[in-house]
Amino acid sequence: MRHVEKLRVAIAGAGMVTRYHLKAWSCIPSVKVVAIYNRHLEKAISRAKEFGISKTYSDVAMMLDQERPDALDIAVSTEVHSEFAMMAAERGIHILCQKPMAPSFNEAEKLVADVRGKVRFMVHENWRFRPQYRQTAMWIAEGKTGPINEFRFSTRSSGLLTRTESGRPFALERQPFMVHMPGFLILELLIHHLDTIRFLLGNMWVVGAQTVHVSPEVIGEDVAVILLKAEKGAIGSISGNFSASGAPLLPQDRLELIGNRGSIIFDNDMLTLVGETNETVRFDLEEVYQSSYDNAIAHFVEAMGTGQPFETDCLDNLKTLRLVDDAYRFAET
Repeated sequence: MRHVEKLRVAIAGAGMVTRYHLKAWSCIPSVKVVAIYNRHLEKAISRAKEFGISKTYSDVAMMLDQERPDALDIAVSTEVHSEFAMMAAERGIHILCQKPMAPSFNEAEKLVADVRGKVRFMVHENWRFRPQYRQTAMWIAEGKTGPINEFRFSTRSSGLLTRTESGRPFALERQPFMVHMPGFLILELLIHHLDTIRFLLGNMWVVGAQTVHVSPEVIGEDVAVILLKAEKGAIGSISGNFSASGAPLLPQDRLELIGNRGSIIFDNDMLTLVGETNETVRFDLEEVYQSSYDNAIAHFVEAMGTGQPFETDCLDNLKTLRLVDDAYRFAET
């Protein structure tokens, strides 16, 4: 029997989100995480001990040169995504990069042009890999809704209002980098919803947007509404609020898709199809959160092995970033 070598992966970053990445990588027998980088070496060492990773680095270029991994999982702050991606591409190392791949559409477009043809590049946009949205896509593909004519996709969190024992808002205790983001809610959170609605309904464009700055704890917008029109005719909105009194600490989604034959509603932990066909599926939200990472990373590994296109390759993800860029442009004017 032919021996199949494992996919050797290095990870850049040791923050909160990397625990979910590493749980996902550890579930795949054909993968070995060979090293982890963080500019604060003690954080890399701590995460390495947790997941049995043998090598730690505080210099990402040194890690890439010494370990020569097959792929780099980039999970550091957005400002250095492009720099790290180019380091990998110049060494022939394939890329899985957390969203957004760059702080702006123009920077992302330049990055894609620079990297394209050198290596394979998938954006880790995992929201669309959540089981409730895969089930939603299946119902649509089966024709159970008929053409969708209207949609509403919203998310709410009290994370900027509820404080921890340290006195900091829960959301900022969990993800401190959000404090300094000039574009906050749309770029950090609603980008997921924009990508997911594209996945479900196809290409679309922004026709209007408004943002509000409520919390003094952040410098960017924490409330936003985006109006969209899909190429296939549906109209709808995506909205979010990170300062929503009474909402859960972690952002909680609500989705409505209104079709000619049936409508789909996801609320709390329940996905419901109503109309000519009636079905209900309940989800464990904690399991859903981890499974979105599991499914996205499993897709990366499978595509690397088979040569199939990445569902969220860098070219596809530019379409999502264009919507983000357009939403901010509408909000400013």
